[in-house]
Amino acid sequence: MNKSDKIKVGISIGDINGIGMEIVLKTFEDQRMLDFCTPIIFGSTKVFSYHKKALNLNTQVHGIDNINKAISNKLNLLNIWKELVDIELGTPTKTSGKYAFESLQSATKALKENEIDVLITAPINKKNIQSEDFQFNGHTEYLESNLEGESLMILMTDELRIGLITGHIPVSEVASTITSDLIKKKVAIMYDSLVMDFNISKPKIAVLGLNPHCGDHGVIGSEDDEITTPTIKEIQTTGKLVYGPYAADSFFGSESYKKFDGVLAMYHDQGLAPFKTLSFGMGVNYTAGLSEIRTSPDHGTAYEITGKGIANHNSFKEALFKAVSVFKTRNEYVELNKNKLKK
Repeated sequence: MNKSDKIKVGISIGDINGIGMEIVLKTFEDQRMLDFCTPIIFGSTKVFSYHKKALNLNTQVHGIDNINKAISNKLNLLNIWKELVDIELGTPTKTSGKYAFESLQSATKALKENEIDVLITAPINKKNIQSEDFQFNGHTEYLESNLEGESLMILMTDELRIGLITGHIPVSEVASTITSDLIKKKVAIMYDSLVMDFNISKPKIAVLGLNPHCGDHGVIGSEDDEITTPTIKEIQTTGKLVYGPYAADSFFGSESYKKFDGVLAMYHDQGLAPFKTLSFGMGVNYTAGLSEIRTSPDHGTAYEITGKGIANHNSFKEALFKAVSVFKTRNEYVELNKNKLKK
């Protein structure tokens, strides 16, 4: 690959009191990571120097004041603020939330303006990042408001992809949020993403039931009989291979997920609890359905181990690999279908 062909990977640093910078620095300790991408961190050399010293890491960082000065085969760090910042490792503060947002905002702007090709986000604290400019439940919702398209959160490994029909909302609101239109929309986003981003020509998708045992024919709730089942049958008439609803309690233990290219869970913990049990530390959070590509590791800020040098960076590394892979696959799909003859 020519240097000019290398994918530019933007990285937002997340909460500066969390493990975000540790997993970034550890990932690029391996110089081979620079062979297939040009990483650009949106942050501050002063903050990174603090973390390097605290963690006794020797990862080389190339500071730049303009994104156009990014150099191939270097871990570039774009200085988006110059002032000294109070760092309190392991403690969520208003300051750490403020600079997490500054990094995310700057990286998202670069993504929209095609100054970077993909975005990888280090973990934020959803509470301390809140401000007049950030009133969202998480990265996914913020990016959806700034990019084109409608989002679908997908947690994935090489053999398991779980999407969420409802995302960061209280459990008390899940049932009233589930509608036929919402299910159809999320199925369509997952289907298109599996085709375009993962090169699966005829994907098979499983939909989990909302209630225990899918409601046991109305004994434990009527939503699955009245909404989910008829919706799936309607989708099937379009030729899509969508099946369900499946009882969530046995779906993963029986390894039924291995028969499908994607799984749609009704709510956050229904999908993420089994996913993290099966794949914790190696999973990737991918935001499907948007005009640009964003991935992140499948864990949070981990304040309890910040500064101890024991954070596992494998999930961040996988997020980088997946972002680059999806970018290439999507571009190939677009190129192949650019001049496709209409029937």
